[in-house]
Amino acid sequence: MDRTRTLNEKLALKILAKEGIGAVWRLHVAAADAHRNGCLTVAASVVEIVEAAEEMLLRAKEATEQLGIT
Repeated sequence: MDRTRTLNEKLALKILAKEGIGAVWRLHVAAADAHRNGCLTVAASVVEIVEAAEEMLLRAKEATEQLGIT
C-alpha cells in the first residue's frame, strides 16, 4: 500500500532511525518542558511528532506479529 506520509510521519521516521526508540521518551519530556515554559504551540507540535512515532512503532509491531517474527 503506497500512501503519502505526513510531515510529522517523515520527521518521526527520521528521528526513530537516527535516535532509536529512546527518542519517544525524550520527545515526551521535551513536550512537557515546552508546555511548562509556556510554549504551548511547540509542545503541541512535539506531541504530534511523538504520536506519529508511536503509531509507526505500533504498526511495525503488528506487522512483525502477523509475519510470525517476535
